[in-house]
This record gives sequence, structure tokens and C-alpha cells, in this order.
Amino acid sequence: MVGGAVQLLARRGLHATSFSEVLALTGAPRGSLYHHFPEGKDQMVAAAVDMAGAFLVDALDRKAGASATEITQHFLAIWRAVLTRSEYQSGCAVLAVTVATDSADLMSHAVTVFRAWRERLAQLLEQGGLPAAQAMRFAITLIASAEGAVVLSRAEQSIEPFDAVATQLIDQVRRMTEPP
Repeated sequence: MVGGAVQLLARRGLHATSFSEVLALTGAPRGSLYHHFPEGKDQMVAAAVDMAGAFLVDALDRKAGASATEITQHFLAIWRAVLTRSEYQSGCAVLAVTVATDSADLMSHAVTVFRAWRERLAQLLEQGGLPAAQAMRFAITLIASAEGAVVLSRAEQSIEPFDAVATQLIDQVRRMTEPP
């Protein structure tokens, strides 16, 4: 059910993700929703945000020890795959919650996820050859740019905006890691 909620958030956003939609997607019995999420929709959405966050950190960890350029390429490849596999219908579930929630608890979950992504990316980029301060700044730039590129590509129903941003980011990390 939580995985279904992640899919719906990424595809339709917070307000269009309901218990009924999750049930329709997953085929789970209605009673299991109330059993696992007795506090309601926000509890399910919080679990989905946490799951989406953990998924990306796990995916990043598979490239531990790689160069900063490889880390950047891998991060971008993950988001490119989200776009192309969904035919430009899916984006970031965490972003979807961030821009639509008025719940302090859900915003706290989103902040925690974005912070975890930023910190893990910065660690990997530093291990991959960037100085610590530069790694943190580039991690923030990488996340913000990728999120924006995903939105543009979804709006235009084209990979072109995403690829343009990805090329710029890869060029940037290469310049930062090349010897002077």
C-alpha cells in the first residue's frame, strides 16, 4: 500500500492520492488501510515519503566509491528513468507532498528526506573527489536542478529539458573535478 501511495503521489500529487485510489491500484482490502494507517491519509503519505526517500538513498549507495562525475550521472539516470518509464507521467513523490501539504508533520517528513538526499549526495561527491564545501553546494544544486528538470519535462512531455539540465550538471561536475 505504501508503494502504491508513492506511485500515486509521483503521478497525481497529494490531493489526488486517496485511500480509494491506493486500494484501486494495489488491490489491498479496505480494512488493511485502517489497520495499518489508523491515523488516516497523512500517516500513509508520511510512510510513502519516507519510502521514497529511502529508495533514493539506497540507489545512491550502490555507487559508493565512484567518482563525483559517476555519482552525478547515476543520480540523473535515476530521474531520467522515472520520466521515460512513466512516459512523463511521474515525478518526485516528495516534491509533490512538499508543494501541496499544509501539514507540519508531512512537511517535516519531506524536509527530512530532502536533507538525507543532500547529505548522502554530498558525502558521495566528496568521496568522489569534490572538496566538502563544494560537494554540499553541488548536492543542493543537483537535487534542485533535477527536480526542476523533471517538472519541465513532464510539462513539455519531452526529455529535452531534462537532458539539457543533465548535460549542464555533468559538465559542471567534470570541470570541478578536473585538475587545474
